[in-house]
Amino acid sequence: MEFPDIHRHHTPSQHFATFRRQQRARALLHAVMTALAAILVLGLAAPAGAAPGDDGAGEEAGAPATLLEQLDVVGRAYNDAKAQLDASKARQADINKKIDFAKAQLELLADQVGVVANAAYRGSRLSVISGLLNDTNSDETLNKISQAAYMAQRDDRKLREYRQAQKDLAEQQKALDAEVKLQEQQTAEMEKRKNETERALAAVGNGGKVNGVPVPVPTANPAPRAANGTFAAEKCSVDDPTTTNCITPRMLNALNESRKAGFTRFTSCWRGGDRFEHPKGRACDYAAAPKGFGGHATGDDRNYGDRLAGWCVANADRIGVLYVIWYRIIWTPAAGWHTYSSGAGSSDPNTAHTNHVHLSVQ
Repeated sequence: MEFPDIHRHHTPSQHFATFRRQQRARALLHAVMTALAAILVLGLAAPAGAAPGDDGAGEEAGAPATLLEQLDVVGRAYNDAKAQLDASKARQADINKKIDFAKAQLELLADQVGVVANAAYRGSRLSVISGLLNDTNSDETLNKISQAAYMAQRDDRKLREYRQAQKDLAEQQKALDAEVKLQEQQTAEMEKRKNETERALAAVGNGGKVNGVPVPVPTANPAPRAANGTFAAEKCSVDDPTTTNCITPRMLNALNESRKAGFTRFTSCWRGGDRFEHPKGRACDYAAAPKGFGGHATGDDRNYGDRLAGWCVANADRIGVLYVIWYRIIWTPAAGWHTYSSGAGSSDPNTAHTNHVHLSVQ
């Protein structure tokens, strides 16, 4: 194909217009090529596989509560009840020690008070007083007065100690009764929440229990608790080491402790776009593969996920776990391991959680 000679039959102004059109065309082509190169670079830099999404992501705020939202509410209530139960049992053990001590003191003082009562019955004080009335020796009189005063103070002290020991024992028994009542209430609350968890899982076809992964000895440093033993609510207030956003202090503790335990593969915590724990800074996704979220984990990657999920379960009380999801199973403090299916997208490794361990904390 022949192109017209731009130098023929054109005026200088026409030559200049043609030159400007060619410049604009080159600039447009350069911009397109630059944009394509940037997209390619970003695509290569991103970790393998898209970031995992939670069930119900993108649903309207007024939509019915999903399984994970139900587990969030029920799990918090169960954890709070268990924390108060554990704290009550610790107080009960301390109260029982005090009761044993109070009983021993009471038994000892009972013997001493018995001696006082027996002496009074035999008239020891009266004998001293009678001697005072008949004594004409001033030195002897002073000695007997001192003896009588000592006996009176000793006897009064023993009686007061005995009465105080009785009072202490009664107070400890009352405190023990209160703890027993509290434990009964919290045990009933835990059972209620356990049943709610079972129903929530069964309602979406996840009611069949399965064997969980091996649970190691807990090693995580505990996250701080409130005075009553529960985990206080926390905001997304500290820097997320895995993104440029935030997580809660409790989630950061769990992340740091898991890394200390050797789980250092690619992890992503904060993520927007849904109504679950990630945007609140209370969840992390741990990739089974070393460098990112890929396909269904097998071999060493599967073993890594199994061990990580087991570590999360073993340290649940210490790091405040709400639930753990891994390879089509879900663990909750109230119900343990259950099968987990997220519906139509279960064949996708992100949705099925077969390429990452999801950890949510309270």
